[in-house]
Amino acid sequence: MRIFLAQQNYHIGNFEANTLKIIEAIKAAKEKQGDLIVFSELCVCGYPPRDFLEFEDFIDKSIQAIDTIAQYADGIGVIVGAPARNPVLAGKNLYNTAYLLYDKAVQGTVFKTLLPTYDIFDEYRYFEPANEWNVLQFKGKKLALTICEDIWNLEDDPLYRICPMDQLINQHPDLMINISASPFDYTHADGRFSIIEKNVARYQLPIIYCNTVGAQTEIIFDGGSLVLDAKGKLVTRLSSFEEDMQWVDWTDEGTFIQATDTSSTTNIHSPNPIQFNPESGINNIHAALIMGIRDYFKKMGFTKAIIASSGGIDSAVVLALACEALGSEHVQALLMPSPFSSDHSVKDAVQLSQNLKNHFDILPIKNVFDACQESLSTIFKDLPFSVAEENLQSRIRGLLVMALSNKFGSILLNTSNKSELATGYGTLYGDMAGGLSVLGDCYKQQVYALARFINRNGEIIPQNILDKHPSAELRPGQKDSDSLPDYAILDEILYQYIECRQGPKEIIALGYEPTLVQRILKLVNSNEYKRNQFCPIIRVSPKAFGVGRRMPIVGRYLY
Repeated sequence: MRIFLAQQNYHIGNFEANTLKIIEAIKAAKEKQGDLIVFSELCVCGYPPRDFLEFEDFIDKSIQAIDTIAQYADGIGVIVGAPARNPVLAGKNLYNTAYLLYDKAVQGTVFKTLLPTYDIFDEYRYFEPANEWNVLQFKGKKLALTICEDIWNLEDDPLYRICPMDQLINQHPDLMINISASPFDYTHADGRFSIIEKNVARYQLPIIYCNTVGAQTEIIFDGGSLVLDAKGKLVTRLSSFEEDMQWVDWTDEGTFIQATDTSSTTNIHSPNPIQFNPESGINNIHAALIMGIRDYFKKMGFTKAIIASSGGIDSAVVLALACEALGSEHVQALLMPSPFSSDHSVKDAVQLSQNLKNHFDILPIKNVFDACQESLSTIFKDLPFSVAEENLQSRIRGLLVMALSNKFGSILLNTSNKSELATGYGTLYGDMAGGLSVLGDCYKQQVYALARFINRNGEIIPQNILDKHPSAELRPGQKDSDSLPDYAILDEILYQYIECRQGPKEIIALGYEPTLVQRILKLVNSNEYKRNQFCPIIRVSPKAFGVGRRMPIVGRYLY
C-alpha cells in the first residue's frame, strides 16, 4: 500500500483555498499510484477555528467541502480532518473528526477523544469527546486512526483518564495513523518525537504521523510529519516550516519501503525545557519568526511593513527578519531621532537599511517634542524631567509611525522583546504599538542570538549594534541597566517564572538573591494590564504572553 503524507499550510475559514489545496495533493498522489493520502487535523477549515465553530454556516461550508473532496477519492483513500455535527442531543454540538473517504463517499469517521484545554488550546469549549472507539477497515487492513492529543496520554502523570489506543489495540489494528495540529515551540520537538516513539513501543505497531504547517496569527505549526516502523525506526520525516508531501510503501508484511528523500530526518532535538539557553534552537526560532511574519501578511492580504528603526538591537532584528520574510522592497524603516539620540544610533540604523536595501526615512522628533512640552508647561510647571517626558517621546514616535502606516497602508511591526514586556519596560501607545509582535516571545539574550544567526554568512546587522549597551535613549546617558537587572540574570529568572512556572521559593533556591527575585516577579505581575492591550505575539516558547497565558490583571500574587 502506497501511503502519502500531505503536510500543508491552511488558511482558517478559507474553504475554497483549503479544498483546492487538498484536491491538488490528491491528484498528485493518484499520479504516483497512491492508495491512501493522509492530511492533518481540521485541515478542511484550518486550525484553530475557535469561535467560528459557533456559526452554523461555517459548519455547513465544512461539510460541503468534505462532499467536494470525496468526489476525488476515487481509487484512492483520503483521510482529512474537519468538524462534524453531533447527532445526539446531549453534549456539545460538534466533534473534532477524522474522515476516511473512498469510492467518492465517507467510509468512516473517528472522533477525537482527548480535548486539550491548556495553554493555547480550548477544544472542550466546542467539541464533545468520543465515547466509543473502532478501527477503520481499508483495503483489507485495520487502521487505528487518532487525532493529535489522542496519542499524548502516555506520560508518567497522565492528564486524562483514558487512552484511545488502549481501546483500539484490542481490535488488533495493523497500523496507527495520527492526524495532528501540533504547534511549534523551541522545546517541543523532543517531546513530540518521544511520544510517538512511546506509542510504537507500547503497541508494537508502525505509525503514520501527519502534522500541519504554517502560521495562524500567533501560533506556529512546524510540520515535521514522520513515519516510524514497528521497531521505532524513523523511516522518513517531512520538512520543518514548509509544505511537503512524501510517500512510503507499506508492505503486506507490515514493513515500510522508504521511497522519498529523508534528508530532513535530522535536527529533531530541542533544548532541555527546564534550562534557559538563548542559543539553543535559534535556527528554528528564526525559521518560525520568518514563517509567522510571512503568513500573517499573506493570509491577511497585507503587502507592506513599516518599522520604527532606532539603531538598537530589537528593531534591527525585526527589520532584518521582515526583509527576509517579505522582501526588502516591501519594508520601510522610519528613523525618528530625539534630542537624546546618539549620532551612532542614527548611523547604525542607516547602515542597517543600506545593508538590507530597504527604503528608509529620517524624521527627527525634536520640534514635535518641544511643541508638546510647551503645551504641557502650564500644567507641568516646574516639575522635574521624569518618565512622563520619556514616554512622551515614545508616544510621539508611535504617532508618527502610525501616521505613515495609515497613509501608505503599511502594517507596523512591533519591536518589543519578551524581557521588556515581562517587566513593563515599554510605553503604551508608543513603542508598544503595532499590528504584530515579532520578538514578544524572545528574551533579550535570544534577540542577540538571532542577530548573530542573521549575520552567520556576513554582516547584515552592524556589529556596533550588537556591541553597544542597550538603551531607550530617552534621557541623557540612559541605559537599560539603569532600570533593569543584567539581562543574563533577568532572562533566567523570567524563564523560570514564566516558562517553568516556578514560584519565588523555587527560584531563590536556584541561588538568586531573594530581593531581586521578588522585585522581578512583582514587575511581571503588576504589568499585566500593559500586555493585555498588546498586539498578537508570534509564539515560539512553551509559554508565551497572549492566549496561552491567562493571568488576572488585578491579582496581587507575589506583591
